[in-house]
Amino acid sequence: MKAIIDGFLLPLQGLRLIFRPGFRRYVIVPLLLNIVIFGLLAWLGVHYFEDFMNHYLPEDSWWSYLRPLLWIVFALAYAMTLFYGFTILANLVASPFNSVLAAKIEEALTGRRPAGAEAGVLASIWPAVSAELSKIFYMATRMIPLLILWLISALIPGINLIVSALWLAAGFWFLTLEYLDYPMANHDLPPKQQRKMLARRRFKSLAFGGGVTLLMLVLGFVAMPASVAGATLYWVRDLQQRAA
Repeated sequence: MKAIIDGFLLPLQGLRLIFRPGFRRYVIVPLLLNIVIFGLLAWLGVHYFEDFMNHYLPEDSWWSYLRPLLWIVFALAYAMTLFYGFTILANLVASPFNSVLAAKIEEALTGRRPAGAEAGVLASIWPAVSAELSKIFYMATRMIPLLILWLISALIPGINLIVSALWLAAGFWFLTLEYLDYPMANHDLPPKQQRKMLARRRFKSLAFGGGVTLLMLVLGFVAMPASVAGATLYWVRDLQQRAA
């Protein structure tokens, strides 16, 4: 239970870190980029929502009697797609800043710069973007089948609750992989090794993803740098010694 509580609180502890002098410049630029991306996606989402619903749930279809129920299901799926779409795109754009932020925070906490960290934002662009694309592929190959299963299960009482729980757990796990990659990749740990290490601390890792999710829902744009800082705390306090 202590590990779960500790993991859940890490993103909140990271929130305090990012406002320290020396870190703010790595937070402001991605923060502004996130606001622009979110505004664009929100406008597109609202603009095309009605067309989306009319295309997949036409009022003159043979299943029109199920339209009220399916409307809720499709609306949730649409909202979740936009949410995860924003998260993926925002992390892709901000990944070079996040890598440098993780390195700076670790250096401040330990007095040592990560051996695999790049010297600056420009130098870290390609490694960070390449790693981000790899994470997107990993998530998509697992999230898309789960999304299909979730849509199907919405018509089967009981099973949809189980699938929804699996979807939530998967979301926590993907967010954990997303943000722990920054401090771990700074030490040249490959994704497969990252996943093995985090799986050994599965409950704490899932709790960390739950804390990130809550922070996203409450604080929105500030959640990303706070989660990077929280992930770095997780790495320094718990995981680094296990990787040695």
